[in-house]
Amino acid sequence: MEFEGVVYKIMPVTRGTSARGEWQRQDVVFEVPSEFSRKICVTFFNKESDVAKLREGETYLVSVNVESREYNGRWYTDVRAWRVQPRQQPQQQPPMDNAPLPTDFPMDGASSGAGASAASEVDDLPF
Repeated sequence: MEFEGVVYKIMPVTRGTSARGEWQRQDVVFEVPSEFSRKICVTFFNKESDVAKLREGETYLVSVNVESREYNGRWYTDVRAWRVQPRQQPQQQPPMDNAPLPTDFPMDGASSGAGASAASEVDDLPF
C-alpha cells in the first residue's frame, strides 16, 4: 500500500535487544492531505538511514505493509514502512536566458533598417 504524506512529527528512536540481536524502531507521523486531515503513524524497523533522510514539513511517497494481530482479545495494527521516496516535483521549464525581450523588437518597419515605412506595408487583414 502506498500513500503520499507530509512528515508531521519524527518520534525518538527506541532500541532493544532480543534473542536475534539488537533492534531499533522509530515512529514517524505523516499527515495525509484531504478534506479531513488524517495522521498515520508509520514504524521504521531497523531503517535508521531512511528516517535520517526525512524532514518535517516535506512530502514523501511512503510504501507500507499494514498488519493487524490479536493479543488477549484486543486487536493491534502495525503500519510498517518498507520504502520512502521524496515526492517528485513537476518539471519546470528552464528559463529562456537568450530569448529577446519585447523591447528588442522594432516598433515599426522604418526602424528595422530595411528602408520601408509602416505606411508602405501591405495590409492583408479584412476591414
